[in-house]
Amino acid sequence: MLDQNTVEIELRLREFGQFLRSRREKLAPKDVGLPAGFRRRTPGLRREEVALLAGIGGTWYTWLEQGRDVRPSVEVLDAIAVALKLNPAEKRHLFTLAAIPVQEQRSEGAEQVPDSITRMLNGMENQPAYVLGRRWDILAWNSAAAEVFGDFSQLEGDQRNLIYMMFASQSHQKLFVDWDQLAPVSLAMFRADCAFYAGNKDFERLIGLLKAESEVFTSWWTQHDVTHQPSTIKRIQHPELGLLVFEYMSLSVDGCPGMRLIVCTPREKSTGL
Repeated sequence: MLDQNTVEIELRLREFGQFLRSRREKLAPKDVGLPAGFRRRTPGLRREEVALLAGIGGTWYTWLEQGRDVRPSVEVLDAIAVALKLNPAEKRHLFTLAAIPVQEQRSEGAEQVPDSITRMLNGMENQPAYVLGRRWDILAWNSAAAEVFGDFSQLEGDQRNLIYMMFASQSHQKLFVDWDQLAPVSLAMFRADCAFYAGNKDFERLIGLLKAESEVFTSWWTQHDVTHQPSTIKRIQHPELGLLVFEYMSLSVDGCPGMRLIVCTPREKSTGL
């Protein structure tokens, strides 16, 4: 039986290979200055074309996509990122999956919201605010957040999770006027955070649950999109308060890697609160 560390490494390498393939398939030969050539059986660039552009061996690149433990160097990853035209968020995601050290820390164990943050939450009477953990679990919230988004205390376990609510809770989905634009961006941000915990049993359980309960989540998850650009304006159509327009701000919590304070500031167009 494989130990947990071995399982995590295998899952991370598999995710690394799948991410490379997903970016390769999004590019056309014309995007990188190559001729289209004859009819192609698969979408995007061929593996040997990416290898050529990156200046590495075709077989070696194939091993990377297959998730083999070949340990690419920083220079090789840089070359692949250029060949695949990765944006900064995608490049960071690639390096994270390759286990190249990054500045962000990976936190472990139970998460405890600092008392200072709890006091701050309670002091925001007209600003809905809540604390997200590393897995996007909702760890704490104020009364204004409960008034707008619902009573989080009625949710248990994986259900008290922002991504779960976004994709598996119809009542939560209906709140967002721009859900079609907000949801894929939120999922891409969550995907980027998941790279630090590839193979972690709590993350894998949540992802498996969402795959079972949401066809949309399952479809979008296979696209491997990542981003670190949040949507700052969100419109809520509340059944009692009417249209609420908020400006979202995400603040890191010092000393708590992966923990964030989310503050929702009402805009002038809001009709409630």
